[in-house]
Amino acid sequence: MIKRIKKWLWLSFFLTGALLAGLVYYAISPLKLQPNSQEISIQANSGLKSIAKQLVRQGVLSEPWRFILIAKLLNKEAYLQAGEYTLNKNVSPYQLLLSLNHGKTTQASITFIEGHSFYQLQAKIKQNDALKQTLVNVPEAEIMKSLGSPYAVGEGLFFPDTFYFNRNTSDAAILQRSYLSMQNKLAKAWATRDANLPYENSYQALIMASIVEKETGKASERPMIAGVFINRLAIGMRLQTDPTVIYGMGWYYDGNIRKQDLLRDTPYNTYTRSGLPPTPIAMPGMAAIEAALHPAKTKALYFVGKGDGSHVFSNTLAEHNAAVAHYQLKNKK
Repeated sequence: MIKRIKKWLWLSFFLTGALLAGLVYYAISPLKLQPNSQEISIQANSGLKSIAKQLVRQGVLSEPWRFILIAKLLNKEAYLQAGEYTLNKNVSPYQLLLSLNHGKTTQASITFIEGHSFYQLQAKIKQNDALKQTLVNVPEAEIMKSLGSPYAVGEGLFFPDTFYFNRNTSDAAILQRSYLSMQNKLAKAWATRDANLPYENSYQALIMASIVEKETGKASERPMIAGVFINRLAIGMRLQTDPTVIYGMGWYYDGNIRKQDLLRDTPYNTYTRSGLPPTPIAMPGMAAIEAALHPAKTKALYFVGKGDGSHVFSNTLAEHNAAVAHYQLKNKK
């Protein structure tokens, strides 16, 4: 009787060991997916058995029970996360389990570009098929209210950056991240601003930053551009900046700005109106914000493009006219 019990014990140990060895071998062996990588999707609120069956349906596993057993033995069954995953060809079941456990989902991304308008930002969002579209046809004022903004116009209130997210993240969530990023960065920059700037609040600084952003793509010139506009505001001179006129023209802008456009009054025409326009005209980047809050100390009141992306700055109208004659009129000949 004792010999029989020992025999069964040894057989049990052998079978258990063989089973464990088989599971270990399975766990560390590549799944050899085809082609070289595979996109999979795990539905929300899925338990271990459901996840294993989803992996079978998507061609990752040949059967579910060994994957289920490994997850139970490693106490991972309660910690598997839904989402989109990219699996390499040679991923093993154990590595797959860890990816699901750690939530290493495939990250989609969207990039908002410095100098782009809120309309262009919205177009980018609508074109991104990884985002869940919840704001289509929602009025701009309602969008801004939902974000907690005191402003009904979204222009300039979103920080231009690349944002990574899980697939099916809502467009509203991305806007919230960009909006909060701008508010945080602007608040920190405003707290360290130069003294005696002509802004009543940080929003006006943001308006100036958006103008600086559109006036030059040359980073080293931004403080100087801001300095010129600060000087103009200080003496009651109109800003007379083309980007604000173009923004006010809206869909009528065809790539050219004419004398009649400079004379046609809009809330954004800084040739016909004094002070800053009512809102930003684009998304300013951090360099433009810093320039607006730390402008160059200069006596310049004028600048003109040299035709290579840079500008010549002048203190007097006579100097400016000479620069215009040299760089712009000369280039038109």
